[in-house]
Amino acid sequence: MEEIMNKQHFETRAIHAGENPDMREGASGDVAAPIHLSTTFARHEVDSPTAGYEYTRSLNPTRHALEIKLAAIENGKYGLAFSSGLAAETAIIMGLLKGGDHVVASDDLYGGTKRLFNRVVSEFGIKTDYADVTNPDAFEPIITPETRMMWVETVSNPLLKIADIRAMAEIARKHDLIFVVDNTFLSPYFMHPLELGADIVMHSATKYIGGHSDVLGGVVMTSNQALYEKIQYYQNAAGAVMAPFDSYIVMRGIKTLALRMERHGENALKIAQFLEQHNKVSRVVYPGLSTFPQRALHKGQATGDGGIITFEIKGDVTDAKRFLSRLKVIALAESLGGVESLVELPSLMTHSSVPPEERAKIGITDTLVRLSVGIEHVDDLAQALG
Repeated sequence: MEEIMNKQHFETRAIHAGENPDMREGASGDVAAPIHLSTTFARHEVDSPTAGYEYTRSLNPTRHALEIKLAAIENGKYGLAFSSGLAAETAIIMGLLKGGDHVVASDDLYGGTKRLFNRVVSEFGIKTDYADVTNPDAFEPIITPETRMMWVETVSNPLLKIADIRAMAEIARKHDLIFVVDNTFLSPYFMHPLELGADIVMHSATKYIGGHSDVLGGVVMTSNQALYEKIQYYQNAAGAVMAPFDSYIVMRGIKTLALRMERHGENALKIAQFLEQHNKVSRVVYPGLSTFPQRALHKGQATGDGGIITFEIKGDVTDAKRFLSRLKVIALAESLGGVESLVELPSLMTHSSVPPEERAKIGITDTLVRLSVGIEHVDDLAQALG
């Protein structure tokens, strides 16, 4: 069945992987994997867990179905689901590294990821240094004998810098590093980093994979059995697993991922072009624009441009706040990737934990706005933006 599934198109795998109806005598034949709320599972024999299930933290049938689906849509062999994106990141770091190890990462990362690196895992002796992801050669000088991991985002948050995954994978192989790629902004529909050389791919499932702003989760996919077993061990030992109900909601979201991502991309391109002509906007950054500086690289490794736009408001932070406070339809809120459009000011919201001097260094100005374009009618979104 797995071999057949791997030959099917993304849309088919997104719907059917992990959810084949059980048609055996006495089974219910569920078309959609049901929510298994039981925390424990009875055994026929003392030393033989029924169908491999014994305690829901270790493995739950609903989460198991989701993890099969996750591997299928990322073109990997293994998937793991966690209670949040940061829980997934913590499992990768703490499951694979130890005190004294060193990480090299891109400088423009989600603020929560940087906080995790700089203020949490650093307390366990794991150090992180940063380089400009648009220049792979900048990473080699900061690699040390203690470096064990390289961490980048396919499209960075919030400046939309593009990582050359093939080039970064080559550097990681040269130095025997574990190469981790956060693919949240593009989703598995628009990009498959494992096929480009990544060892591990992670997503905040709260974003496009869930897609409806109603579930919190993080996911990890890999084709490396040794890495999978270490992260899975940490998942069970530390316990930050995705709950059965949340697993069900994420599975349901994945079934429409292809349709949603197509509309996100279509809408975002039209809105980016609209914003380029807006009299209150000084600069627009979106991978789908012909003016995007890394357009050729992006087209060479991704099949779509995603739904995130960043742009700068003319004036100062007061002007930016005034612009955002007057918006209709588009909610002023953190997060992204849902069916509804969301807008935020990174300097005061998602990246407020990043020191001002560091924000300035990497280009997160006080007037930089991040817009997550939803799947509403694009004319209504343009009208809302004025």
